[in-house]
This record gives sequence, C-alpha cells and structure tokens, in this order.
Amino acid sequence: MSHSRRLSGRKIAVLAADGFEKVELVVPLRALRVSGADVEIVSLRKGRIRGVNLHMPATRVGVDKVVTDTDPDSYDGLLLPGGFINPDLLRQSAAARDFVRAFDHSDKPIATLCHGPWVLASAGLLTGRTLTSWPGIRDDLVNAGATWLDREVVRDRNLITSRGPQDLRVFVPA
Repeated sequence: MSHSRRLSGRKIAVLAADGFEKVELVVPLRALRVSGADVEIVSLRKGRIRGVNLHMPATRVGVDKVVTDTDPDSYDGLLLPGGFINPDLLRQSAAARDFVRAFDHSDKPIATLCHGPWVLASAGLLTGRTLTSWPGIRDDLVNAGATWLDREVVRDRNLITSRGPQDLRVFVPA
C-alpha cells in the first residue's frame, strides 16, 4: 500500500462551527483526503458554516452531518480546527462536548490546534494531559488541569496539538 493512501478506509470527523480559522480546516482536510480518508464536516446546524481568515470573513464550507444526529463511534478520528469563534460556539454545546468526549473515551486520535483545545477543556478532558495551543488560551488549559508546552506539535496518547497556522507544516504530517 502506498504511503500516500495510508488513511484509506478510515473515517474522520471534522467538528467545526461558524468562525473556524479557514487554513486550519482546509489544509488538514485536503491532506486527510489525499491520504485516502473519508472526511465529514460535523457541525451544530445544517447548511454551510462560515470560516474566517484571522478577523476577516472567509469561504463557507458545507456541513455533512449535524452533531446531534451523528454517532461518534462511526469515526476513526477527530479534527478540531481553531479560530476563536468556532471553539467558543462548540464548547457551549452539550452535544459537541459529548461528541468529543466519546473520541477520548475510545482512545481515538483527536487532532486540534490554535483555540481548538478550548473544547477539550470544556469537555473535561485535560486533567493530567500535556498539550499546546494558541498562547492566549494557555491559562484556560492549565486551569483545566493540563500541562502546556510552547512547541510546534505536542503528542500525548491520542491527542495531537499545535499552536496555530504557523505550525501547519508540522501539524499536518503528525
């Protein structure tokens, strides 16, 4: 089997809402699909969600499934893109928190970067974990029980985290 199709047969959920950082969804999504993964966008509502490019509105992305109607057991891994609006909306949703918790309880890979780990904090998953994020939310993650490191990529069991768009070239292969 070629290295480029190493995720063939794997199904990945991308949990995102309005205000996702465009490059943090689009770049890993493309890489996952090139690697052979079947990727679905899961969100809080049907239709299309609006990305941002820093503070400016960016392209919309179509939603494949609504989180309340989606079984986390049907996926092999989870991507949580950042942006500062997207994870703030997700962390307020009980269904989104439950969805993320299910991946962690099954030890399935969760890849997240920038402000994405906010959702992990709100889901109560960071006690004793080591990760990185956008530096601005470090205190939130530490207060949620995590050890925070200033590195391009941090792996802790099933968690893969990065600081933000500047780390995508290292985050995507990880």
